[in-house]
Amino acid sequence: MVTGMANFKRKTSPRARLVPLGLVWALVFGPGMALARADEFRARYTVSLIGFHIGEMAAAGSLGPATYRINLSAKLTGIAAMVSDVKLALAATGSLRRGGPVPSTYATTSANSLGTRTVRMSLDSGNVKAVEIFPPFEDKEGRIPVTEANKRNILDPTSALIMAIPEGQPLIGPAACNRTIPVYDGYVRFDVTLHYAGVKDVSVNGYSGPVSVCTARYTPISGHKRDSRSTKFMAENREIETWLAPIAGAHVVVPLHVELATLAGAAVIDAVEFSVTPSDVTATSTH
Repeated sequence: MVTGMANFKRKTSPRARLVPLGLVWALVFGPGMALARADEFRARYTVSLIGFHIGEMAAAGSLGPATYRINLSAKLTGIAAMVSDVKLALAATGSLRRGGPVPSTYATTSANSLGTRTVRMSLDSGNVKAVEIFPPFEDKEGRIPVTEANKRNILDPTSALIMAIPEGQPLIGPAACNRTIPVYDGYVRFDVTLHYAGVKDVSVNGYSGPVSVCTARYTPISGHKRDSRSTKFMAENREIETWLAPIAGAHVVVPLHVELATLAGAAVIDAVEFSVTPSDVTATSTH
Protein backbone atom coordinates (compact mmCIF):
# COMPACT_ATOMS: atom_id res chain seq x y z
CA MET A 1 0.00 0.00 0.00
CA VAL A 2 1.28 3.43 -0.91
CA THR A 3 0.74 6.62 0.90
CA GLY A 4 0.37 10.34 0.94
CA MET A 5 0.29 12.15 4.29
CA ALA A 6 -1.49 14.85 6.10
CA ASN A 7 -1.29 17.03 9.10
CA PHE A 8 -4.51 17.89 10.93
CA LYS A 9 -4.64 20.78 13.36
CA ARG A 10 -6.38 20.26 16.66
CA LYS A 11 -10.09 20.77 16.92
CA THR A 12 -9.62 24.18 18.46
CA SER A 13 -7.69 25.38 15.38
CA PRO A 14 -9.83 25.38 12.20
CA ARG A 15 -6.67 26.18 10.25
CA ALA A 16 -6.24 22.43 9.95
CA ARG A 17 -4.42 21.70 6.77
CA LEU A 18 -3.23 18.83 4.75
CA VAL A 19 0.42 18.10 4.28
CA PRO A 20 0.24 16.42 1.24
CA LEU A 21 -1.25 14.39 -1.27
CA GLY A 22 -2.08 15.80 -4.28
CA LEU A 23 -1.91 14.97 -7.95
CA VAL A 24 -1.82 16.73 -11.22
CA TRP A 25 -0.72 17.24 -14.63
CA ALA A 26 -0.79 19.05 -17.92
CA LEU A 27 0.39 18.63 -21.49
CA VAL A 28 2.43 21.35 -23.14
CA PHE A 29 1.16 22.34 -26.61
CA GLY A 30 2.05 24.94 -29.17
CA PRO A 31 -0.19 28.01 -29.64
CA GLY A 32 -3.53 27.85 -31.42
CA MET A 33 -6.58 25.63 -31.38
CA ALA A 34 -5.83 21.94 -31.01
CA LEU A 35 -7.40 18.66 -30.03
CA ALA A 36 -5.59 18.17 -26.73
CA ARG A 37 -5.69 15.75 -23.86
CA ALA A 38 -7.16 16.62 -20.50
CA ASP A 39 -6.49 14.38 -17.50
CA GLU A 40 -9.44 13.67 -15.22
CA PHE A 41 -8.19 12.21 -11.94
CA ARG A 42 -9.57 10.71 -8.76
CA ALA A 43 -7.79 9.44 -5.68
CA ARG A 44 -8.71 8.10 -2.26
CA TYR A 45 -6.44 7.93 0.79
CA THR A 46 -6.47 6.71 4.36
CA VAL A 47 -4.89 8.72 7.17
CA SER A 48 -3.20 7.16 10.19
CA LEU A 49 -1.62 8.46 13.37
CA ILE A 50 0.77 6.26 15.39
CA GLY A 51 -0.57 3.31 13.41
CA PHE A 52 -4.29 3.95 14.02
CA HIS A 53 -6.67 4.78 11.19
CA ILE A 54 -8.06 8.23 11.98
CA GLY A 55 -9.30 9.68 8.69
CA GLU A 56 -9.85 9.68 4.97
CA MET A 57 -8.88 11.96 2.11
CA ALA A 58 -10.16 12.29 -1.46
CA ALA A 59 -8.94 14.19 -4.49
CA ALA A 60 -10.54 14.92 -7.87
CA GLY A 61 -9.83 17.32 -10.64
CA SER A 62 -9.05 18.09 -14.24
CA LEU A 63 -5.82 19.07 -15.95
CA GLY A 64 -6.15 20.48 -19.42
CA PRO A 65 -3.45 21.58 -21.83
CA ALA A 66 -3.27 25.04 -20.26
CA THR A 67 -5.35 25.05 -17.05
CA TYR A 68 -5.97 22.92 -13.97
CA ARG A 69 -8.59 22.47 -11.27
CA ILE A 70 -8.11 20.42 -8.08
CA ASN A 71 -10.47 19.63 -5.21
CA LEU A 72 -9.30 17.96 -2.00
CA SER A 73 -11.31 16.90 1.03
CA ALA A 74 -10.46 15.27 4.34
CA LYS A 75 -12.33 14.17 7.43
CA LEU A 76 -11.67 12.33 10.64
CA THR A 77 -13.37 8.94 10.98
CA GLY A 78 -14.09 6.32 13.63
CA ILE A 79 -13.03 7.03 17.18
CA ALA A 80 -11.12 10.13 16.06
CA ALA A 81 -14.33 11.63 14.69
CA MET A 82 -16.05 11.00 18.02
CA VAL A 83 -13.34 13.01 19.76
CA SER A 84 -12.96 15.77 17.17
CA ASP A 85 -15.32 16.12 14.20
CA VAL A 86 -12.89 17.87 11.85
CA LYS A 87 -13.61 18.31 8.15
CA LEU A 88 -11.52 20.13 5.55
CA ALA A 89 -12.08 21.05 1.90
CA LEU A 90 -9.60 22.75 -0.44
CA ALA A 91 -9.85 23.88 -4.06
CA ALA A 92 -7.42 25.52 -6.48
CA THR A 93 -7.47 26.64 -10.11
CA GLY A 94 -4.82 28.11 -12.33
CA SER A 95 -2.74 27.77 -15.47
CA LEU A 96 -0.13 25.18 -16.33
CA ARG A 97 3.22 26.26 -17.75
CA ARG A 98 6.53 24.58 -18.38
CA GLY A 99 7.80 25.64 -14.98
CA GLY A 100 4.78 24.19 -13.19
CA PRO A 101 1.41 25.44 -11.91
CA VAL A 102 0.57 29.13 -11.69
CA PRO A 103 -2.41 29.49 -9.33
CA SER A 104 -5.29 31.90 -9.90
CA THR A 105 -7.68 31.00 -7.08
CA TYR A 106 -7.47 29.09 -3.83
CA ALA A 107 -10.13 28.40 -1.23
CA THR A 108 -10.34 26.27 1.88
CA THR A 109 -13.12 25.60 4.36
CA SER A 110 -12.34 24.01 7.73
CA ALA A 111 -15.05 22.98 10.16
CA ASN A 112 -15.42 21.37 13.56
CA SER A 113 -17.97 21.41 16.37
CA LEU A 114 -16.91 24.95 17.30
CA GLY A 115 -17.57 26.49 13.91
CA THR A 116 -16.50 26.96 10.30
CA ARG A 117 -13.83 29.15 8.75
CA THR A 118 -13.30 29.96 5.07
CA VAL A 119 -10.15 31.32 3.42
CA ARG A 120 -10.28 32.66 -0.15
CA MET A 121 -7.28 33.89 -2.09
CA SER A 122 -6.93 35.33 -5.60
CA LEU A 123 -3.61 35.46 -7.42
CA ASP A 124 -2.07 36.85 -10.59
CA SER A 125 1.01 35.11 -12.02
CA GLY A 126 1.83 33.63 -8.64
CA ASN A 127 1.42 36.94 -6.82
CA VAL A 128 -1.31 37.34 -4.21
CA LYS A 129 -3.91 39.96 -5.13
CA ALA A 130 -6.39 39.55 -2.28
CA VAL A 131 -7.09 37.35 0.75
CA GLU A 132 -10.41 37.02 2.55
CA ILE A 133 -10.68 35.10 5.84
CA PHE A 134 -14.04 34.69 7.56
CA PRO A 135 -14.30 34.80 10.43
CA PRO A 136 -10.88 36.46 10.77
CA PHE A 137 -8.26 34.94 13.03
CA GLU A 138 -7.99 36.72 16.35
CA ASP A 139 -4.63 35.39 17.56
CA LYS A 140 -2.50 37.94 15.68
CA GLU A 141 -0.37 39.01 18.63
CA GLY A 142 3.18 37.68 18.55
CA ARG A 143 3.05 36.63 14.90
CA ILE A 144 5.79 37.51 12.41
CA PRO A 145 4.20 39.91 9.89
CA VAL A 146 3.66 38.64 6.34
CA THR A 147 5.19 41.23 4.00
CA GLU A 148 4.15 42.00 0.44
CA ALA A 149 7.40 40.41 -0.73
CA ASN A 150 6.35 37.20 1.06
CA LYS A 151 3.22 37.10 -1.13
CA ARG A 152 5.05 37.12 -4.47
CA ASN A 153 5.96 34.05 -6.54
CA ILE A 154 4.17 31.63 -4.25
CA LEU A 155 2.00 28.52 -4.52
CA ASP A 156 -1.08 27.73 -2.50
CA PRO A 157 -0.98 24.42 -0.56
CA THR A 158 -3.08 22.58 -3.17
CA SER A 159 -1.24 23.80 -6.28
CA ALA A 160 2.06 23.00 -4.55
CA LEU A 161 1.33 19.30 -5.02
CA ILE A 162 1.97 19.58 -8.79
CA MET A 163 5.71 19.33 -9.38
CA ALA A 164 7.02 19.84 -12.90
CA ILE A 165 10.24 18.13 -14.06
CA PRO A 166 12.58 20.17 -16.32
CA GLU A 167 12.57 19.16 -19.96
CA GLY A 168 15.18 16.54 -20.73
CA GLN A 169 15.31 15.32 -17.13
CA PRO A 170 14.03 11.85 -16.14
CA LEU A 171 10.86 11.60 -14.08
CA ILE A 172 12.53 9.27 -11.60
CA GLY A 173 15.63 10.55 -9.87
CA PRO A 174 17.13 13.71 -8.35
CA ALA A 175 15.20 16.09 -10.64
CA ALA A 176 11.94 14.88 -9.13
CA CYS A 177 12.95 15.86 -5.62
CA ASN A 178 15.54 18.60 -5.53
CA ARG A 179 13.51 21.80 -5.20
CA THR A 180 12.21 24.41 -2.76
CA ILE A 181 8.45 25.04 -2.83
CA PRO A 182 7.29 28.50 -1.61
CA VAL A 183 3.84 28.11 0.00
CA TYR A 184 1.35 30.66 1.31
CA ASP A 185 -2.04 29.60 2.65
CA GLY A 186 -3.48 33.08 3.14
CA TYR A 187 -2.14 33.35 6.69
CA VAL A 188 1.22 31.61 7.01
CA ARG A 189 4.16 31.69 4.57
CA PHE A 190 6.64 28.78 4.58
CA ASP A 191 9.03 26.83 2.35
CA VAL A 192 9.14 23.08 1.81
CA THR A 193 12.55 21.90 0.60
CA LEU A 194 12.85 18.43 -0.93
CA HIS A 195 16.07 16.42 -1.32
CA TYR A 196 16.54 13.24 -3.31
CA ALA A 197 17.03 10.13 -1.16
CA GLY A 198 16.60 7.22 -3.59
CA VAL A 199 14.15 5.10 -5.58
CA LYS A 200 11.77 2.33 -4.58
CA ASP A 201 9.10 0.24 -6.29
CA VAL A 202 5.50 0.53 -5.16
CA SER A 203 2.13 -0.88 -6.11
CA VAL A 204 -1.26 0.77 -5.58
CA ASN A 205 -4.52 0.41 -7.44
CA GLY A 206 -3.90 2.53 -10.54
CA TYR A 207 -0.11 2.70 -10.42
CA SER A 208 2.68 0.16 -10.15
CA GLY A 209 6.31 1.06 -10.65
CA PRO A 210 9.18 3.19 -9.33
CA VAL A 211 8.82 6.34 -7.24
CA SER A 212 11.37 8.92 -6.20
CA VAL A 213 11.94 9.02 -2.44
CA CYS A 214 12.50 12.52 -1.07
CA THR A 215 13.28 13.84 2.36
CA ALA A 216 11.63 17.15 3.23
CA ARG A 217 12.34 20.11 5.50
CA TYR A 218 9.90 22.77 6.66
CA THR A 219 11.13 26.36 6.94
CA PRO A 220 8.79 28.97 8.47
CA ILE A 221 8.99 32.38 6.81
CA SER A 222 6.24 34.56 8.29
CA GLY A 223 2.74 34.49 9.73
CA HIS A 224 3.68 32.07 12.51
CA LYS A 225 4.06 32.88 16.20
CA ARG A 226 7.61 33.42 17.36
CA ASP A 227 7.12 31.21 20.40
CA SER A 228 5.05 28.49 18.67
CA ARG A 229 6.01 25.05 19.93
CA SER A 230 4.59 23.31 16.86
CA THR A 231 6.41 25.63 14.44
CA LYS A 232 9.70 25.08 16.25
CA PHE A 233 9.11 21.31 16.18
CA MET A 234 8.40 21.30 12.44
CA ALA A 235 11.37 23.54 11.64
CA GLU A 236 13.65 21.06 13.43
CA ASN A 237 11.85 17.99 12.11
CA ARG A 238 14.12 15.67 10.12
CA GLU A 239 11.56 12.89 9.93
CA ILE A 240 9.56 13.95 6.87
CA GLU A 241 9.51 11.82 3.75
CA THR A 242 7.47 11.71 0.55
CA TRP A 243 7.34 9.40 -2.45
CA LEU A 244 6.69 11.04 -5.81
CA ALA A 245 5.08 9.12 -8.67
CA PRO A 246 5.65 10.10 -12.33
CA ILE A 247 2.94 11.28 -14.73
CA ALA A 248 4.70 10.72 -18.05
CA GLY A 249 2.46 12.68 -20.43
CA ALA A 250 2.56 15.87 -18.40
CA HIS A 251 6.16 15.34 -17.26
CA VAL A 252 5.29 16.01 -13.63
CA VAL A 253 5.41 14.10 -10.35
CA VAL A 254 2.84 13.98 -7.55
CA PRO A 255 2.90 12.59 -3.98
CA LEU A 256 1.70 9.04 -3.41
CA HIS A 257 3.03 8.82 0.12
CA VAL A 258 3.95 11.29 2.82
CA GLU A 259 4.89 10.51 6.38
CA LEU A 260 6.22 12.72 9.14
CA ALA A 261 6.76 13.00 12.84
CA THR A 262 4.31 15.28 14.64
CA LEU A 263 3.94 16.32 18.26
CA ALA A 264 1.21 13.66 18.50
CA GLY A 265 3.30 10.89 16.87
CA ALA A 266 3.99 9.52 13.38
CA ALA A 267 1.38 10.54 10.77
CA VAL A 268 0.90 8.83 7.40
CA ILE A 269 -1.50 8.96 4.46
CA ASP A 270 -1.86 5.85 2.27
CA ALA A 271 -3.16 6.02 -1.28
CA VAL A 272 -5.66 3.18 -1.68
CA GLU A 273 -7.02 4.27 -5.06
CA PHE A 274 -5.49 6.44 -7.76
CA SER A 275 -6.70 6.78 -11.35
CA VAL A 276 -6.04 9.16 -14.25
CA THR A 277 -8.39 9.08 -17.26
CA PRO A 278 -7.37 11.01 -20.38
CA SER A 279 -10.07 12.70 -22.44
CA ASP A 280 -9.86 14.67 -25.67
CA VAL A 281 -10.89 18.32 -25.50
CA THR A 282 -10.60 21.19 -27.93
CA ALA A 283 -8.76 24.07 -26.34
CA THR A 284 -6.54 27.02 -27.01
CA SER A 285 -3.22 26.31 -25.39
CA THR A 286 -0.69 28.87 -24.27
CA HIS A 287 2.96 28.08 -24.04
